[in-house]
Amino acid sequence: MADVNQKPIEHNVDAPGEPISERKRKKREKNLIFYPLGTIGRDMMYYLFTNCLLSYIMFTKQLTPGQLLAITGIMVAARIFDALNDPIMGNIIESTRTKWGKFKPWMLSGVLLTSVVIYLAFNTSLQGWPFIIFFGVIYFAYSITYTMHDISYWGMIPAMSRDADLRNQYTSRATFCAGIGSTLASFLIPMLTVGKTALGGSAVKAYGIVALVIAILGPLFILFPILGAKEHRDDMAEPKTKLNFRRIFRTITQNDQLRWMIVIFLIQQIGNSLVFGGIGSNFIYFRFGYEGGYYSIFSIVGVAATAVLMILFPALSRKFARKKLMTFGIIMVAIGSGIELLGGLALPSNVIGFGVLTLGYMLVNLGLYGFYLIMMISIINTVEYNELKTGHRNEAIITSMRPLLTKMGSAIVVAFTSLTYLIFRVTEKTNAIAEFEKQADLDQITDGARMEGIKGVIATVGDWQKTGLLLAMVLIPLVFGFVSYLLYQKFYKLDEKRYDEICAQLEERKALAEAAANQGAEAVVSGEAPVSVETVSKDE
Repeated sequence: MADVNQKPIEHNVDAPGEPISERKRKKREKNLIFYPLGTIGRDMMYYLFTNCLLSYIMFTKQLTPGQLLAITGIMVAARIFDALNDPIMGNIIESTRTKWGKFKPWMLSGVLLTSVVIYLAFNTSLQGWPFIIFFGVIYFAYSITYTMHDISYWGMIPAMSRDADLRNQYTSRATFCAGIGSTLASFLIPMLTVGKTALGGSAVKAYGIVALVIAILGPLFILFPILGAKEHRDDMAEPKTKLNFRRIFRTITQNDQLRWMIVIFLIQQIGNSLVFGGIGSNFIYFRFGYEGGYYSIFSIVGVAATAVLMILFPALSRKFARKKLMTFGIIMVAIGSGIELLGGLALPSNVIGFGVLTLGYMLVNLGLYGFYLIMMISIINTVEYNELKTGHRNEAIITSMRPLLTKMGSAIVVAFTSLTYLIFRVTEKTNAIAEFEKQADLDQITDGARMEGIKGVIATVGDWQKTGLLLAMVLIPLVFGFVSYLLYQKFYKLDEKRYDEICAQLEERKALAEAAANQGAEAVVSGEAPVSVETVSKDE
């Protein structure tokens, strides 16, 4: 009779059918704790530089239309360069061979360099065209340094496990911690840099202090995965390869599912990033007042639901298919968009109107972030599909597509945002605000005079300008989210069932290869010629 107190045998998810050892169990548990923590500081860095830099410039620098266009051109060019650099960095990581693995050296060096860049970006007194030149240099520097640790960080997920459920846990936990970082940043940065609560009495001083703190936190958090997480290093025994653009190109062109995910994820990212790109904050300040607390509440409530989603996602993904979850998501986006328009257009600019607007944004963000989680996993799952078709996993190259597309999307978002500012003449108002912030930074006026002057500027913003910003921040995400939903439903074929079939095929191929190798070794020992074993086709 079986012992009722005996613990059930836990199986190795990376080698189905084999009991998992105590060492592997502890390794997996450590990975689930230490790996996700590493991205908290990174995402605070990302939020500050990507979502706050343009606002910092507009509220602390006085810009001509030509200078705004120059900044826009630099940001778009740098983000496109950054995006194209992602697969190159992925190839470099694939070729890295060190005793610390191929990911961790780039994670640490990249974060340290990014910290230096971020501090310099938000601590300059330059104005006019000298600032534009400085901005161009610093922006491209950020593009290079952030890519170093971003590609290496996310590239570790497929290297830590091949099990779909465990990958869901790594992805959702890492995304949850990324959400913690971005949520803290989105809540604290506006509150500490805008309005009466600005550190140092002006936006100029406040952004400099915030940048210093975040530049310190980034390296501290990245130590968690560097010191505590472990990845499989089977591929470290492979020969070191040189940078090969054909390898990058072939990885994309030979993987039809990856190609579709590139298109779908890019479209989704444009819709997902537009509000945080600056349009949302300016609308809030123009409609409800120049106080960072408004936008902090708007941001954190909007993101709060996504935190719950990140926690529940592994359980939801076990109960519902990904395409079903996306259907739930697009319904939320549609309902939330209608509520946003109600709060922004029909209701007065008071607490009720602000609350309704924020509720609508929370639903939109919940739906679009659900898309984001699903698409991250969908991209990662093309690694095994690529291995089945070509015989190569190319993990770092494939996972580099996610940040590549995020940056390509952000480049388009910058263009949309700047175009919206020019069409609705937003810079006329922000230049006036920047002048009061500059005077306060130089102690030429009191904090009270600064706020009174800015209040007068806000009073001159026209209804047509507020409506234009609102329509841009609501309709563009709705349209792009709907298009990405339709494309995913029609063209992405690696659903849960198909992915399990691919993993089973790979296990069978591996077993055949091992059997052939053992047969050959036995034949050599016995002096007999090895029997030829037909290899498994690399094409599906």
